[in-house]
Amino acid sequence: MVANLCMLAAMTAAVVLCSFVASLIPGRPVPEVVFFVVAGVVLGPGCLGVVNATPGLDLVGRLGMGLLFLMAGYELDLRELTGSMGRHAALCWAVSFGAALLLTPALGLGLDQTGVAAFSIALTTTAYGTLVPIMRDRELGGTSVGEVIESYGAMGEILPVVAMSLLLSPSRSLGANVAVLVGFVAFCVFVASRGRWAAEMGSRLSRFLHENAESSSQPTLRAVVALLCALLAIAAVLDLDAVLAAFAAGFILRHVTSDEHGHRLMDKVEALGNGLFVPVFFVYSGIGIELAAVGERPGLLVGFVALLLLIRALPLLASLALAPETRTMPLGEKISASLYCTMALPLIVALTEAAAACGAMDEQMASVLVCAGALTVLVIPIITSLSVRAVAAHPVDAVHEVMEHPRDLREIVHEHHVHAHEVAEELREERRHLHEEGVQLSSADFLARRAELRRRHRHR
Repeated sequence: MVANLCMLAAMTAAVVLCSFVASLIPGRPVPEVVFFVVAGVVLGPGCLGVVNATPGLDLVGRLGMGLLFLMAGYELDLRELTGSMGRHAALCWAVSFGAALLLTPALGLGLDQTGVAAFSIALTTTAYGTLVPIMRDRELGGTSVGEVIESYGAMGEILPVVAMSLLLSPSRSLGANVAVLVGFVAFCVFVASRGRWAAEMGSRLSRFLHENAESSSQPTLRAVVALLCALLAIAAVLDLDAVLAAFAAGFILRHVTSDEHGHRLMDKVEALGNGLFVPVFFVYSGIGIELAAVGERPGLLVGFVALLLLIRALPLLASLALAPETRTMPLGEKISASLYCTMALPLIVALTEAAAACGAMDEQMASVLVCAGALTVLVIPIITSLSVRAVAAHPVDAVHEVMEHPRDLREIVHEHHVHAHEVAEELREERRHLHEEGVQLSSADFLARRAELRRRHRHR
């Protein structure tokens, strides 16, 4: 007990330090989760050896993973997923998964049939739970890029979870896995429907929860924790993936609460999860990364990231170019949305854990894949955040100015950098203003409008 408390104290202190370091980077282009994973690597047995895996910390990490995917499941809108964009997103994922199944055996990784399935699923995942706060921070909600992420990104997390439940349970046949999965989903739908019925009928329990929602006892938050723990326990008994249970908890919550009450409740869930359990989950995930294994297989690290772009990003980009509802999106926004949906960290952590537990993947490969997932979460937000500023900086004009006045290099670069920062801030303010009026504004449209105004001003 003393050892667990000391290690938990070290992990929470690292979480606070990581949040502070992340805030020092202008524009916060790097998500906090990257720093959390790095902190886990540093604190883990492969470096300082301050924190080691224990059953107690494993339980805290499991609850963190559950709360992370519960919040992601609550954000899912079934109306969007069953619409035309949702259907195209599902088809896009199926194409990616099929390509991964065909390509993985040719890589010579020495994986058995279950290992090939696990590696293929890893190549098609999207970190939707990580993308949700990034979308909020960058005010992508309501934009064309945000709508693509909500459909394609959500499918990139739901369908891999379903595939994990079907293909990574070697103790049963595929038919038995299908039957168990269908039964679990039917049970969750039944609970959601009965919960909605009880709330509408005004049962004594629902009245108690509603009337005391803001009291110091926090009964609604306790009910959420009870629901999550119950579904995680049922999933463990049925040998289903814990991520599926967490998603199901989020689905049930969305359908048994009203919009206003649900948003207030999720604020409390986010405070509980993001305050302790979710950061500890990411730090604990970093503890399992073996730096020696990553150093021994750098080709696999780089190759996996390249395969993510090939298997996940390219089919998604092609789907956006062909689908009627996204065909008119500017190319830059299609690329940005495709890159966002290639971020893959949290689900890769859960996937490699499940694959290693059933013997389908060794710990060394799991470490490399988790490290590669962290690399996508590190690099992709930086690329997408710099895209608008890169265009706004007018790099071609800057090169011409430097060629004409090479002695003024520092002043020219500084001037264009300041201008790019001002344009990015102007875009943010314009989006916020128009979003209140229900109007979407893409970065491409914003830059095009600025260029047109600039052209007219020159002709005057």
